[in-house]
Amino acid sequence: MRAVVTVVGKDKTGIIAKVSSFLAERSVNILDISQTILQEYFAMIMLVDLSDAKIQLSSLAEECSRLGSEIGMSIHVQHEEIFNAMHKI
Repeated sequence: MRAVVTVVGKDKTGIIAKVSSFLAERSVNILDISQTILQEYFAMIMLVDLSDAKIQLSSLAEECSRLGSEIGMSIHVQHEEIFNAMHKI
C-alpha cells in the first residue's frame, strides 16, 4: 500500500532527517520526495510504501501527527487513493 505524507511549517534545520528517520524506523520506504522553501515556510510531500511497514496506516498517521507537534510542524498521512480523490479537479 502507498500513502502520501505532507509536512508543512516554519523552516528549521533537520526536518527531512527527522521525518525520514522516523519513517525508516517503522520500515516505511520513501518512494519519491519533493520539498521547497517558501520564504520562511518549509513544505514537503512524500510518496511512501507501507508494504513492509511495521505499523498500520492509521497508527502511522497518529504517530506522524505527534512527531509534527514535537518538532513544530504539521504532518499528515493519507492513503494514496484518498489523496488523489481529494485533489482531482
